[in-house]
Amino acid sequence: MGIACAPLGQTAPMDAGVAAIEVRDLTMRFKGARVDALARLSISVPQGVIYGILGPNGAGKTTLLSILCGLITPQAGSVCVGGRDRLHDPAEVKRLLGVAPQEPAIYPTLTARENLAFYGRMQGLAGARLESRIQACLELAEIADLADTRVEHFSGGFKRRLNLVIALIHEPRILILDEPTVAIDPHSRSLIHQRLRDLHAAGVTILISTHYMDEAEQLCHQVAIMSHGRLVIQGGVQDLLAAQRDDTIQIRLDRDAPDGLGEALGRLPEVGDLHLSGRCLTATAPRADRAILALLQVLRDAEVGVESMGYGGSSLERFFLTLTDEEAAR
Repeated sequence: MGIACAPLGQTAPMDAGVAAIEVRDLTMRFKGARVDALARLSISVPQGVIYGILGPNGAGKTTLLSILCGLITPQAGSVCVGGRDRLHDPAEVKRLLGVAPQEPAIYPTLTARENLAFYGRMQGLAGARLESRIQACLELAEIADLADTRVEHFSGGFKRRLNLVIALIHEPRILILDEPTVAIDPHSRSLIHQRLRDLHAAGVTILISTHYMDEAEQLCHQVAIMSHGRLVIQGGVQDLLAAQRDDTIQIRLDRDAPDGLGEALGRLPEVGDLHLSGRCLTATAPRADRAILALLQVLRDAEVGVESMGYGGSSLERFFLTLTDEEAAR
């Protein structure tokens, strides 16, 4: 289906060449904290990309998004959205931005239609224009048949879909998403991914914070990896992956590693450096054929299955784990 929520000129266009989001030397320390939540953070998000913000818990991602959305004010630094100063031109920034928070901002005792109408009116929509946008958003989320059902009866996936299109009700040019697919069913996750690709194709810039490395690798053109309130690295996803390809074995397990598995794998003489986190296993070996057989035998003995396996490739998950482990060790 065609994208119904593409910008149609309701918001003034952004100047060509201006970054969609530009933060410079952003610093934030909460009252009573011993360290900065953000420490001179600088990130530039070009127009027309899907840009990922990645980082472990406590990296400062939520603080960054809260500042971008105007929920908190930093102690130092500058924030520009579409060339407009976040602090000095909040009304225009509000028109440019659509925001879908991690916890769905929906009223459970209202219907999907009523939720969209409420947020549409908050964005200045009314009359036939509001009704048109409500219908377009219901169809985009594929919940038109549930339009008059109270949201408290929705599944988690349907709530996430509604949360997304509420952010699109006023046709923003920049969309900010905080963990948009956490804990939802595969069909809703696939639908949201496709809608984000459609929005990107229609010219919307998307900033997405996610813990799912496969999601970032599939969707994002560029990423920034944060740790302890600082920028570790930012760049194109394919460029970052190309820079870390080597003779490493990558195995994706079918479940989280049981206790003791890492130690058992680490004792194999065929294996050099080994890293095991959750379901992601990486190892280096001078003889990959021997090492793979040995690794698979230990996994079989531990009754752990393999979802996928590769050699000499790379993944964003592996790159992320390596970088954040190094940062934590400093």
